[in-house]
Amino acid sequence: MSKRHDKQRRKTHRSFESARIIELHGSKYESERSPPPIRPLNPTQSDYLDALKTSPQVVVLGPAGTGKTWIAATYAADLYRQRRIDKIILTRPNVPCGRSLGYFPGTMEEKFAPWAEPVIQAIKERIGAGAYDIALKNGDIELVPFEVMRGRSWKSAFILLDEAQNATPAEMKTFLTRIGEDSTIVINGDVSQCDLRESSGLRTVVHLIKSQMLPVPVIEFTLNDIVRSGICEMWVRAFEEARL
Repeated sequence: MSKRHDKQRRKTHRSFESARIIELHGSKYESERSPPPIRPLNPTQSDYLDALKTSPQVVVLGPAGTGKTWIAATYAADLYRQRRIDKIILTRPNVPCGRSLGYFPGTMEEKFAPWAEPVIQAIKERIGAGAYDIALKNGDIELVPFEVMRGRSWKSAFILLDEAQNATPAEMKTFLTRIGEDSTIVINGDVSQCDLRESSGLRTVVHLIKSQMLPVPVIEFTLNDIVRSGICEMWVRAFEEARL
């Protein structure tokens, strides 16, 4: 085969692949994926969804199993599926309750992925695994560890900071000053599960919002809002009552 014909063959193959990606992208979002609206399971979840629809910044607090992360991830997936944002940014502090990032092989993003798995699964359920893989490959969905956040700027994005109770005040400042125009920010955490030896940046942010009356809704879930399972609620209550 001549070089000219080989070059033309590669060009045709790339065109075919691009068309296939566009077709997959469109079908996953527009034809195959028409999920029902997110339905709140209790009044606090309803307040949370209202805040997401009306405010570019939301802080959400409360115990495990209340739907804090799932609602944020699902709402972000819907915005992306509807082309109302260009990107989804997922981040969380590197303060694990078990093994550290260094234990896992691969790039920083690959090391970070296990901690983002609950969010990733919620997005995949909403837009489909194939569409998620394409979005990740195109850079429309990013997993951004705090270690590489400085100097970044995000526009037209949904940015979810999960496990925010483990961010220091300095890290919170870095995160909040990355935010550009036309973005939605969710800061999600449970101050009772802070693994830091120093002050929690989440507590600092909530204090600033309330003391300076900043226009940022703070949604607070309680033990009565746990929806994951009866077992989850039982154990959360048991640890809470034992003050552990």
